[in-house]
Amino acid sequence: MSAAAEPFDIAIVGGGPVGAALGCLLASGAHPRRIAILDRQLPAAADAAVFATADAALRVSALSRASERILDSAGAWPAIAASRICPYEYMHVWAGAAAPRGDAALRFDAAELGEPNLGVIVANEVLQLALLDAFRARDGSLIDASVQSLCFEDRGVVIGTSRGSLRARLLVGADGARSAVRALAGMPAEQGDYGQSAVVAQVRSERGHERTAWQRFLGHGTLALLPRLDGAISIVWSVTTPEAQRLAALAPAEFNAELTQASAAVLGALTLASDRQVFPLRRLSADDYAVERCVLIGDAAHVVHPLAGQGVNLGLMDAAVLAELLDTAAAEHEDPGAIRVLRRFERARRADNERMMTAIDAFNRFLSFGDPRLLGLAQRGLRQLNRVEFIKRLFAEQALGTSGRLPRVALS
Repeated sequence: MSAAAEPFDIAIVGGGPVGAALGCLLASGAHPRRIAILDRQLPAAADAAVFATADAALRVSALSRASERILDSAGAWPAIAASRICPYEYMHVWAGAAAPRGDAALRFDAAELGEPNLGVIVANEVLQLALLDAFRARDGSLIDASVQSLCFEDRGVVIGTSRGSLRARLLVGADGARSAVRALAGMPAEQGDYGQSAVVAQVRSERGHERTAWQRFLGHGTLALLPRLDGAISIVWSVTTPEAQRLAALAPAEFNAELTQASAAVLGALTLASDRQVFPLRRLSADDYAVERCVLIGDAAHVVHPLAGQGVNLGLMDAAVLAELLDTAAAEHEDPGAIRVLRRFERARRADNERMMTAIDAFNRFLSFGDPRLLGLAQRGLRQLNRVEFIKRLFAEQALGTSGRLPRVALS
């Protein structure tokens, strides 16, 4: 590659679900543009066998209704829906010693909300492969390379990679929490270590998952039980890092016993059906989402605790909002890399992302690892909340991603 030979309109660094979704939305827009996605570990094109074996994946995402619509507009939803996704129709949230099926458990029912489901559980691998295939089908350029340097100029940015240099009018950093783009562009971020890690695994339950997403605030962590289509359950067990390491090292029978106890045996005995993996948990918020010629989306701009399962949904909303703003800029013959254009995106997304991050951190601090007295208050609060339908609906709409000001592709 050379800067002269490869003049792209927009170069996206990061071929994960968020970067790939942005590429698809831009490539299918009304205004022809040359779009490139760069990633140092791009997977090969998917086939039916890859999607059929997605049950083996340990890391999954709970997609909101808004994310489903964004993925449909990106052209990836048919392949995702044909894979091993699992819709869930109910959600149960409870705290401390409250009975998981009692009146102190917060319960959501899709039918009561007039929805077919509350969301779907999808393997992260399926998301990425379906989106990259959709991007290929739109004649987008996939470049298997790592970014090594950036040189910002008046009318573009020269991106030095492991395969040479290329030029783009706009550079998008969608390359995750350890973003090379953010570092090379000199964009600082506030970062913090929760001192926690998530234990992730697949398990089987004695009574089946009941098409329900279960979550318990333990007072010393959070346990989520997410349903899968084959009847298995994905667990995300967030605890202190030393405790996560202890749990990962337990013999399977001991782990099963502790997991069943942590779940209050809501689904009967739980039994490991996979290896266990441990992921450290951190928070991150970029000081700025944008500088001239460069913008950050997804985990490159913000990283939230996984207890609410909102990370990928926030990132896909970033992609949808940025794509819409860039389409508007193109219609008005504006330079896509101009800071005035990119600041519109930052204003549109920062407040929502920070509001979600603040709420999640509060739940983590006061319920997941809070004083036992706070858990008692939470139990009483959830009991009262169950009786106020319009507030429950507001919570549900927030989880579905159907509230607030939304881009067009999240509404259709």
